[in-house]
Amino acid sequence: MTRLAANLTMMFTDLPFLDRFAAAAGAGFAAVEFVSPYAEAPEAVAEAARRHDLTVALFNLPPGDWAAGERGFAADPARTEEFADSVDLALRYARATGCRTLHLMAGKIPDAADRAQWTETLVANTRLAADRAAAEGVTLVLEPINTRIDLPGYFYDRTEAVLDVIDAVGRDNVRLLYDVYHMQIMEGDVARTIERLLPRIGHIQIADNPGRHEPGTGELNFPWLFGRIAALNYDGWIGCEYAPAGDTREGLGWAAAYLDRR
Repeated sequence: MTRLAANLTMMFTDLPFLDRFAAAAGAGFAAVEFVSPYAEAPEAVAEAARRHDLTVALFNLPPGDWAAGERGFAADPARTEEFADSVDLALRYARATGCRTLHLMAGKIPDAADRAQWTETLVANTRLAADRAAAEGVTLVLEPINTRIDLPGYFYDRTEAVLDVIDAVGRDNVRLLYDVYHMQIMEGDVARTIERLLPRIGHIQIADNPGRHEPGTGELNFPWLFGRIAALNYDGWIGCEYAPAGDTREGLGWAAAYLDRR
């Protein structure tokens, strides 16, 4: 079964954030995800989801100054206290919304940084976050992000690099976030990779390539891929983390077969 979650950071952007919940439900989505809920009170986010009978499938730990280009800081040795505080904040929102999966972003590593030290910091910070999250029944996911096009300098850009960190962390509630768009750019062979890594995947996200738009606008055969993922008995959410090529609603024809929640 293919279960889609609307990414409210990238979809329905003609509306204020809290109004996007109604738009997602109206389009037939049963779940939502987003990068950052922190501009709104946790109670307001939770109420928007409850009012429209939506599962909050995933959001990120506080990523730092997003507008300035920060994409997390969990690997930065100079920000460990700030990171610990960010875990507590994220868990406040998780408790309010019932979200059970949080994305921990490693951040971008400067060229001159000591990678071994940054890796050590990331492992220690992820353990701390995982232990606090486990007490709340929450899973953490780590995501390789492509450094060729979207995010040069990000800490890791391949699945094996993330799995090495997860293995070093050694916590059962830390898993892989597999983004089809990013990994099509960096690795390709996404179907076989998902099949091989499915026991370690905690969340999947999608966008077509090139362009990072909705399925059907690029080179990937999503109907076939969805069928393959369903045949593997993946029962998690698939987050639609794409930038619509036009109006979000007009571009949802590709999803009609999966948006029958009502």
